[in-house]
Amino acid sequence: MSSAETQTATGKMPRQIPYIIANEGCERFSFYGMRNILTPFLISTLLLMIPIDQRTGEAKHVFHTFVIGVYFFPLLGGWLADRFFGKYNTIFWLSLVYCAGHACLALFENSVNGFYFGLFLIAFGSGGIKPLVASFVGDQFDQTNKHKAKLVFDLFYWIINFGSFFASLLMPMFLRDFGPSIAFGIPGLMMLAATLVFWMGAKKYVHVPPAPPNPDSFTRVARTALLARVDGGSRPGLYVAYVGVIGALYAFYSIPEWGFVIAACTALVLLLAFGSIGTAMQLERARGIHPDEAVEGVRAVLRILVIFALVTPFFSLFDQKASTWIVQANTMEKPSWFLPAQMQALNPMLVMLLIPFNNLVLYPMLNRFGLEATALRRMTAGIGFSSLAWIVIGLLQLALDSGNAVSIMWQILPYALLTFGEVLVSATGLEFAYSQAPVSMKGAIMSFWNLSTTVGNLWVLIVNRSVMNEGVIGKIAESGISVTAFQMFFFAAFAAVAMLAFGLYARNYKMVDNYRQAAVPGKA
Repeated sequence: MSSAETQTATGKMPRQIPYIIANEGCERFSFYGMRNILTPFLISTLLLMIPIDQRTGEAKHVFHTFVIGVYFFPLLGGWLADRFFGKYNTIFWLSLVYCAGHACLALFENSVNGFYFGLFLIAFGSGGIKPLVASFVGDQFDQTNKHKAKLVFDLFYWIINFGSFFASLLMPMFLRDFGPSIAFGIPGLMMLAATLVFWMGAKKYVHVPPAPPNPDSFTRVARTALLARVDGGSRPGLYVAYVGVIGALYAFYSIPEWGFVIAACTALVLLLAFGSIGTAMQLERARGIHPDEAVEGVRAVLRILVIFALVTPFFSLFDQKASTWIVQANTMEKPSWFLPAQMQALNPMLVMLLIPFNNLVLYPMLNRFGLEATALRRMTAGIGFSSLAWIVIGLLQLALDSGNAVSIMWQILPYALLTFGEVLVSATGLEFAYSQAPVSMKGAIMSFWNLSTTVGNLWVLIVNRSVMNEGVIGKIAESGISVTAFQMFFFAAFAAVAMLAFGLYARNYKMVDNYRQAAVPGKA
């Protein structure tokens, strides 16, 4: 056995990990505590000025717009950390912004503008730190103990759901019994505790400094590739990128029709998609102008972005459990003491059970049968399970639309299927994103991973806006099912197609190992 292999086999668990895990547990309680009561609060209190038949649709629109913000701001947080302040400083200061947002929710329960400003601050703070905490976990490992990283990433995801479970169970009751100020104030106190715990471990962390200005950065290599000419040749990649620019401008200036959030996010997606395709088409033109290592790094990032893009349909299904599924639960038979929003507690409870089950039972059993549960295979299966969950939820909606009394207990099955899919996609995706990202782009790549949730929620807004068209509503009516049921089956089919595309692409994806070399605490 080589010296490196011996070190890898004997490396210890970093002693600073408990501070990050405890911080994440408190922060996730704060986030899910407010997130899971947001839709009920909007419908019952804040949006009373809206006609009752439009209130549910508006509440879903606000909810998914907020989620889009949460998963859009990681782009900014990753960039600030990678280029200027480092991960620790960026996490700490944006956590304080996060705390201020919670304070606004508690103080402005009767003010639409004040409450929405609080949601903006939470989206900015929560989104800004989101890619960095997971990436900061990865920074605490090196080649000597990277074998323990998978365990910690699973623990990291487990503690997220530990906080989410108690928040989902308790906050709906606090909203009902004590009102919005208390229900939104408690998550704010938990976020303050999260910030304090994170600060307490400051001297124990491995601090990887922000990358200095790099003449061979991703954006500079991409720019060179797009603009470089070859003798007697055209620049087809540049023309493809221009198509993205034109499409983005068209989307953005369609604001009056689409709404600002849909237009801006669609514009961003078009820029990223066509810019990436154009860069890939001409990437070899950057070779010789930039080092081969830099060119191959860009190629690796572009391949990762394809994986992220194919995951977006999963998130369009997953995040609707806190909006569409709660609305459905409101119409189902249930005990008088039980609140529909409390069904959300089922998701984190199942995650806490499934993560150890998968690691201790399922994956070893599959290995014994010669079926290795690789990261990409797990993610492919996870997208498929989310599709199955939405087929079941659609069948429940058909029963409700037919006037049948349906017990809320029937939602346990789709929750179980969706949660199994979540463990296979989300928990795996955290480790995959970190391990595949080049060293200089860890924060940014984790940001793109979070951006896949933004795009997933963008699909929800686009579909919801599309079915408001009278022609579309007429076509759905001809099928004999309700608009709600049609949307459910549409999303199930959307995920099924994504699963097939993801599986085909994953077959040719070559995994890499981008964990850093050994370091001592306090130094890179």
